[in-house]
Amino acid sequence: MEVSVLVPVFDEEENLRELADELIDVLRGMGRPFEIIMVDDGSKDDSVNIITRLSEQYEEIVGLQFVRNFGQTAALMAAIDHAKGNMLVPIDSDMQNDPQDIPRLLEKLDEGYDLVSGWRIDRKDKRRRVYLSRLANALISWVSGVKLHDYGCTLKAYRANVLKPAVLYGEMHRFMPIYASWNGAKWTEIKTNHRPRRHGVSKYGMSRIIKVLLDLLVVMFLEKYMTKPIYFFGIFGILSILVSAISAGTAVYLKVFEGVSFIVTPLPLLSTMTFLAGLSSILAGIIAEILIRIYFEVQNRRPYLIKKVIQNIKER
Repeated sequence: MEVSVLVPVFDEEENLRELADELIDVLRGMGRPFEIIMVDDGSKDDSVNIITRLSEQYEEIVGLQFVRNFGQTAALMAAIDHAKGNMLVPIDSDMQNDPQDIPRLLEKLDEGYDLVSGWRIDRKDKRRRVYLSRLANALISWVSGVKLHDYGCTLKAYRANVLKPAVLYGEMHRFMPIYASWNGAKWTEIKTNHRPRRHGVSKYGMSRIIKVLLDLLVVMFLEKYMTKPIYFFGIFGILSILVSAISAGTAVYLKVFEGVSFIVTPLPLLSTMTFLAGLSSILAGIIAEILIRIYFEVQNRRPYLIKKVIQNIKER
């Protein structure tokens, strides 16, 4: 198998047939052996039944059905785990990514790159979402050192060997280029077409942005401090002590030179307590992330449960 196209699906019944037809036309026209893996992420509509019918119609389509909704990252992780191709191409199921761009992505892989990222140069989304996305892309590029214009574009192409070792969870699918870079990937990006959504509704909101920022903190920690966490915790520990000392010094100054009682001015204590509370929350979150990572990797567990594999056995 040469190419595996990975399609996470959640409540996209109106888009699946058209997407499948486009993918089949483009991929068969390339003349490369391929498969299309559609992962139903606990859809509440008729998506899984449509995937079943598509797998009966097209021998190249394989479906995976989750027992419940685990999220886009888990869906892509399942597709990666089941992919047989040497080249992996994730694509959204909402029809906004254009399958016609896939041949150009693969041509770049043929040139020697390990990762080719799509760049939606003319996005068909709301201005606020585009603006926030640009800020997020700039921040992720700065933190990770992997400078891409469009981390949020699902349409990318990877060599399987740089992506298969990754264990992804949370909302970390958008950080797959960073994981690939850690595995020595040579990367580039190309401009891709972006189409307006014609059916269904977007699954993105402000909560997704907050989750991305929190996951970015984890990625930054894993990259810089995973093998030396004392540096990370030590820096924040020293800063906490400094803040505590400054607060205490201010309180003493007000008491001695201004005659202000500690009881009258609780602001130093309040600022110290809120700072320490926030710091404790962040540290607890990072520790929890490490424990989850150990849990999945040591026990060889995956952040998803598959209910059924859908494929045309007779044709295969």
